[in-house]
Amino acid sequence: MTESSDPVHLLFGRHPVVEAIQGGLAIDKVLLQLGTRGELETTLRHLCKEQGIPLQYVPKEKLSHLSKGNNHQGVVALIAPLSYHNLDELLASLAEKDDAALLILLDGITDVRNFGAIARSAEICGAHALVVPLQGSAALNAEAVKASAGALTRIPVCRSSSLLSAIDLIRSYGIQILASRMENSLPLYEIDLKKPSAIILGSEGKGIQPPLLRAADQHLRIPQLGLTDSFNVSVAAGIILYEAVRQRLV
Repeated sequence: MTESSDPVHLLFGRHPVVEAIQGGLAIDKVLLQLGTRGELETTLRHLCKEQGIPLQYVPKEKLSHLSKGNNHQGVVALIAPLSYHNLDELLASLAEKDDAALLILLDGITDVRNFGAIARSAEICGAHALVVPLQGSAALNAEAVKASAGALTRIPVCRSSSLLSAIDLIRSYGIQILASRMENSLPLYEIDLKKPSAIILGSEGKGIQPPLLRAADQHLRIPQLGLTDSFNVSVAAGIILYEAVRQRLV
C-alpha cells in the first residue's frame, strides 16, 4: 500500500486502491485517469457506486503531480481523515433516544473553510449531524478539520447519494424539513425549532436548488436591516443554530 507524505493523504496504485475500498477504508474521492477502460474502470465504478465514493476522471498529469512521480497506475484515492456516518443508522439511534433531532443539510457548500466553520457552530449548538451530498461538497479533509477547530472530530458527517433521497429518509422519521431563503419565507423566530428539524443551507452563489426548496416543509429567513445581499453561509448557520438553542433552552 503506497501513501504520500503530503498533508492530503493519498493512496495510489490499482490493487492498493481497490483493496482499500473493499476493506472499508474512509475514502473521500477516487481519481481515475481519463480514457481508462476495461476491468479496472468497471471495478472501480461499481465499487465507488456501492460504497458511495465520488469517482472523478482526470488527466494523467494531475495523477502524476499528486503521486510525486511514483507509479500511480492510473488511479489515486484521497483518504478522508475521518469516516462518514450512515444516515439511517444515525436517525434510528436518535429515534431510540427520543432526541429532538437537529440536522444541517449542506447544498453546494464546496469551500472547506465554510464547511469547517459550519461544523464548529453545529457542534457547539448541539446539532446531531451534518448531511452532505455525494457530489458537489467540500472534502472531509485535514483543512476542513482545522477550520472547524476540531469540531469535525466530534460531530457526525453523513454522506448521501443525493440530498433529495436524504430528505425522504429524514422525513420518514418525523423530522420537519426547513430551507433557508430570503423570498416568500417566515422570519426565523417564527419557526418552531423545538420540533425535530433538518435545515437546508445553500451556497452563497447559487442558493438552494429548486427541487430541495420544493421538498421543504417551510422556508425561513434571517431578518436583516442593512443592504448587503445576505449573510455568509457559515454566519447564517450560526444564527439559525443559536435560535434553535435559544428555543430549546426556554
